[in-house]
Amino acid sequence: MNIRNALGLTTAAAALALGGAAAAETWTIGITQNNVGVDSYQTTYEKAFIAAAEENDAVEAVVLDAGGDVARQIAQMEDLIQQEVDAIIIWPTNGEAVIPAVRKAQNAGIPVIVTNSNIAEPGFDFVASFSGPDNITQGSRSAEIMCDKFKAMGIENEARVVQISGQPGYTTAIERAQGFEERLPEVCPNVTLVETQPGDWNREKSQKVMEAFLVKYDDIDGVYAGDDNMGVGALNAAKAAGREGIIFVGATNFSVGYEAMERGEYWGSIYQSPVDDAEAALKTAIDVLNGDEVPFLNYFDTPKITQDNMGDFTKPVF
Repeated sequence: MNIRNALGLTTAAAALALGGAAAAETWTIGITQNNVGVDSYQTTYEKAFIAAAEENDAVEAVVLDAGGDVARQIAQMEDLIQQEVDAIIIWPTNGEAVIPAVRKAQNAGIPVIVTNSNIAEPGFDFVASFSGPDNITQGSRSAEIMCDKFKAMGIENEARVVQISGQPGYTTAIERAQGFEERLPEVCPNVTLVETQPGDWNREKSQKVMEAFLVKYDDIDGVYAGDDNMGVGALNAAKAAGREGIIFVGATNFSVGYEAMERGEYWGSIYQSPVDDAEAALKTAIDVLNGDEVPFLNYFDTPKITQDNMGDFTKPVF
């Protein structure tokens, strides 16, 4: 690991910025993100990360975006390794495909922090820490939100649900689907999950997926979407088709989801802040460089939000 300016010239400001014990005047931390342009969560995350890095005098950030392209992200990892940055944060475009690049960084002595969406388990040995939400728990909590609503409506023994998942191969999409699919039969064993199709985190595609569901199935009581961006796309399709009474539940609350909840059109979601996400990733990287003890799975909490308790939460900025 290349720790630049490690000459014992520790200033009070640097010590404060790094939690009180910095051996380096400046840490160079590179980040390669998944696809900033795909949704407002990732856009807000990037802005928050840059702001947090700029506020920290002990950090120089190299901020890259893979644009959803696995090959580009692998090339960006190579570039950061060649630059001999002190740590790399990666938001994986594909949890399996990036493992060789992560291993190469680790072999070069550069600690890798995975942010938001974890890499596949075979790569865990090459990662210093994962910083982000517990996506399986998010999916599980979404199932509980939906089941509770079905019970309140008295349809828990007959309800039929469709699922719009995220991008195939993307760990967050896999885990949110897994959490929902495992928890729903535990809490509502007679609810039927009739079909799952990917929406790729895209509102327009999710609207088309829902349009196809509505043609295929005369009876849909609930829609579970991997995030509110996709969920609102599905909601728009249902509204256009005049299919009322469907319960929509997401797994990350977006501003459009919050607004739809205010209108009474969208029932619930999971509250997750991209600002908290970005700041937690940067702090995790600094803690690792600082030699602090950091858990491998460094989760931040993401509570349930529904029409009943949304007044306790501020509207998301993304």
